[in-house]
Amino acid sequence: MENVHLAVEEEDLYSGYNDYNPTFDSEELENDAGFQQAVRTSHGRRPPMTAKFPGTAIGGRPLVSSFGSRIPMASSMGRPMTGAVQEGAARPMTAVRAAGYSSSLMRGSTFDPLGQSKGPAPPLEAKNEDTAEEKIKILEKKVNDLIEESCMAQSIGAFQLALEKAKEAGRKERALIRQREASGNTEHINLDLTYSVLLNLANQYANNEMYPEALNSYHVIVKNKMFTNAGRLKVNMANIYFEQKNYPKAIKFYRMALDQISNTHKELRIKIMQNIGVVFVRLGQYSDAITSFEHIMTESPNIKTGFNLILCYYAVGDRERMKKAFQKLISVPLGIDDEDKYIPASDDPSSNMVIEAIKNDKLHQMERDLKVLAEKYIMTAAKLIAPAIETSFASGFDWCVDMVKCSQYVELANDLEINKAITYLRQKDFNQAVETLKTFEKKDSRVKSAAATNLSFLYFLEKDYDQADRYADLAMNADRYNPAALINKGNTVFVKKDYEKAAEFYKEALRNDSSCTEALFNLGLSYERLNRLEEGLDCFLKLHSILRSSAEVMYQLAHLYEQLGDPQQAIEWLMQVISATPTDPHVLAKLGKLHDDEGDKSQAFQYYSESFRYFPSNIDVIEWLGAYYIETQFCEKAIQYFERATLIQPHYVKWQLIVASCYRRSGNYQKALETYKEIHRRFPENVECLRFLVRLSTDMGLKEVQEYATKLKKVEKMKELREQRVKSGRENSARGRREGSTGSAENAKAEPQPEPKQFSPLLDSDSGRSSSSSSKGERLSAKMRSLPGSNEPYEASSPKELDASYVDPLGPQMDRPKTGAKKPADDDDFADEDLGDELLPE
Repeated sequence: MENVHLAVEEEDLYSGYNDYNPTFDSEELENDAGFQQAVRTSHGRRPPMTAKFPGTAIGGRPLVSSFGSRIPMASSMGRPMTGAVQEGAARPMTAVRAAGYSSSLMRGSTFDPLGQSKGPAPPLEAKNEDTAEEKIKILEKKVNDLIEESCMAQSIGAFQLALEKAKEAGRKERALIRQREASGNTEHINLDLTYSVLLNLANQYANNEMYPEALNSYHVIVKNKMFTNAGRLKVNMANIYFEQKNYPKAIKFYRMALDQISNTHKELRIKIMQNIGVVFVRLGQYSDAITSFEHIMTESPNIKTGFNLILCYYAVGDRERMKKAFQKLISVPLGIDDEDKYIPASDDPSSNMVIEAIKNDKLHQMERDLKVLAEKYIMTAAKLIAPAIETSFASGFDWCVDMVKCSQYVELANDLEINKAITYLRQKDFNQAVETLKTFEKKDSRVKSAAATNLSFLYFLEKDYDQADRYADLAMNADRYNPAALINKGNTVFVKKDYEKAAEFYKEALRNDSSCTEALFNLGLSYERLNRLEEGLDCFLKLHSILRSSAEVMYQLAHLYEQLGDPQQAIEWLMQVISATPTDPHVLAKLGKLHDDEGDKSQAFQYYSESFRYFPSNIDVIEWLGAYYIETQFCEKAIQYFERATLIQPHYVKWQLIVASCYRRSGNYQKALETYKEIHRRFPENVECLRFLVRLSTDMGLKEVQEYATKLKKVEKMKELREQRVKSGRENSARGRREGSTGSAENAKAEPQPEPKQFSPLLDSDSGRSSSSSSKGERLSAKMRSLPGSNEPYEASSPKELDASYVDPLGPQMDRPKTGAKKPADDDDFADEDLGDELLPE
């Protein structure tokens, strides 16, 4: 019972909650005598010790106060000291020391946690670059930098710079090896660095087509047994032999490389075997090539090898194997994901953003390129084997179409059908082509548009412009964004000379496909026909930036500059045309004409001569060259040109008269007389010939002079009677028109009276020229007719009074005729034939 304590019944459970330490009563500080004493003395101005050492291990230790007593000191605010014993329990001491504080109390020490009072740190000890090892390290770094620079130069196509860097790296690497040998540190030679230097040098030699040097570098690597896996570099050596067309050695090195590559590298072995097959094809050993390709198609089939296998079977003429190879080709897996994954299928913005990001990334572009390549190989293979696998081309093509319809390339079936029609076109079987294309009229819009486009092009070539226009409209209705259909429609409008409307169709085609060069070319032609030369010039300048080497575009630019009155620019563009097509006689003649107009006769003669050399049947060029030699007093050389003109236009008496005149001017009167006699025999009513025969016979004292004079008098009289009849007939017809006219007298009076036709021996129908002479000959004779003395060779007023002097039709005062090539606006070789260019689909 002694140890039993009874609880107090009336104990307050909430007692003590309002009790607090009077030390914290700041309101009673004024009445606290101890606090007031501390404030008035120096004790209150001393820093409290607990601020220096909060929470340290000196907690319960008595400190010496300023009064000398060893008592536990409270703070100046009456706060109990940290670590002081309160109610019998001491605060536990911590072992963690505050940052920047010291355990020892040093009077007068300052707070310097970073140690800045010690001053700056001593400088780093400089490397000694004079040591052999340090020099070797620096040289190794230079070699690596040179190899990297060489590879970077190769990546941008600067092969010469890459080779120079590779050579310099080789020199530095050899100097590095010599330094190691001199220092006796040969066991630390970096073989990887040597291998990199030699391989890069060999590659750069090969890139610069320095094949012997490249082979030497590869031999150094391959023969060194210390280089592991160097045997696969024999593939590179075989590639060089292939470029040199040394096919037996190429096969040898491919097989050596194949022997040194393990079966674990399956992809590399397949590529080497594919190269071996290609080399066998180049050698014409198709059986060996078939063996390699068949092995590849069994182990790891791919599109390119399948196509090569079909080519080999076609070369040996094996029909059944061609069919099997085509079936293998269309069954090769491409490893391409479904295109539907690139179509947004939900309203989730984040997923749609991801689809937009991957729609045109590198992977999708690679997939598209692979698919396009596969379709190209399949289409080419079908067109190749279709005539060979069956008895007829149509049945063979139908078999290929059936096979494609059962494969993963179902969409290619319609394209194959269209290619079938195009093949009919190449075989000149237009009816079959039209029938094949007409079967697509009920297909879907894309195929219908392609078929109608080709039909429009066919009818356009056959000059059936109504049908061409009809099918062009059908193609446009099926696919308004088809640029080829718009071009065909524009062409049908162009031939109807509605150039404004044609230009609108060409502009729409360009809006749908800005790279459509045919639309841009035809638009330039339309502007030229509309006399909007500046706009046409802009079109052809844009086209020239796309087609840099197109002779047609450059010729049109030259023609436009000539029309704009800038002959120098025209000459510059024609020179570019000559650089592209140096044997074009019309361009050379055009250059000669422009130089002649500029007064540079020597350059004009050079270009006209070149034009004559390539095309000796151009009358304009022949006439210019003959007139040039006559003007320069070399009539003998002019004869050969005018004799060629007589061969081209045998019924045009002008050229034969000029030949006879050249003989006479050169002093060969006998030959001239024979020529005039021959002309008189062929054209007995030619007045000019008879007059010269009379004059020559008189000068040479021949007895035929009277005979020729009588004939001349008779012909002239007949000519006068004929002219009178023609004149009276015209007057009677004019009088009849005036009498029968219902118009006013003023209108009848204003009607011009026809003048009588002036006599011209070169154009008169009675002068012996055949009525079948070409209009071009008449145009050229008009130029010759403008020469002095060509119409009136005699000064005598009457044929009865002939004197001893006569005038040469090609007198010394004549001006050389300025002729040239045809104007492109009228007879342009490029303008008309290019209207229908590229209207067939790719």
